[in-house]
Amino acid sequence: MISAGVLTAPTLGIGWLLYAPVLAWAVLRSPWVELFADRRRQHLLFGTVFALFMLWLVRRDFDTGVSYHFIGMTAVTLLLDWPLAIVGGFVAQLGLMMLGRQDLAAIGINGLLLIVLPVLITEGVALRVERAQPRNPFVYIFCSGFLAAALAALACLLLGLGLLWFDGLFAMPEWLEDFIGYLWLIIFPEAFINGTVISALVVFCPEWLETFNRTRYLSAPWKDDDSLR
Repeated sequence: MISAGVLTAPTLGIGWLLYAPVLAWAVLRSPWVELFADRRRQHLLFGTVFALFMLWLVRRDFDTGVSYHFIGMTAVTLLLDWPLAIVGGFVAQLGLMMLGRQDLAAIGINGLLLIVLPVLITEGVALRVERAQPRNPFVYIFCSGFLAAALAALACLLLGLGLLWFDGLFAMPEWLEDFIGYLWLIIFPEAFINGTVISALVVFCPEWLETFNRTRYLSAPWKDDDSLR
């Protein structure tokens, strides 16, 4: 997460200009009728927003104006689908802002980096997996869970670092050439957390995952012997 103090005013404004239309589009595409009619989905949404809010509270704040915390948006996207994932992430952002843990001016940039970008990557990987129509649920767990979370963390780190370098207000570390060695310390835990959550949901509550095709993944395999009976 990036504070407003290390970003220029034009960058903050562009962040809001890009984030606001995406948020509005997500609000329009969200299944509000089904959500209001299904109490189970309401509980899933509220519980996911609260879990995301608590996850983002557990973070390391640096004096330079940046904070490190796990993202968690891959699991949220697979659980709620992309429109509600973006809306839920924004609500979690508002909670952080009310506690003084996030700047109002930087919500746009942080929303693009920590919400829109991971959701976009996760949705793209999930669509690619669904297009291949695998029957093994481990393909869904590994690709849509572990791999998508790792790619989202990598993209968020690289784009965030590039944005700070472009604005020039952030004091870049002298060990930047060794930064690639530290990427694994961030990417692997992010992939592990999201992949573990998705694995548990597939095993115990597959009906909670909006992007999980239970008919194909969990149906019994068809055997040739069955046609002879």
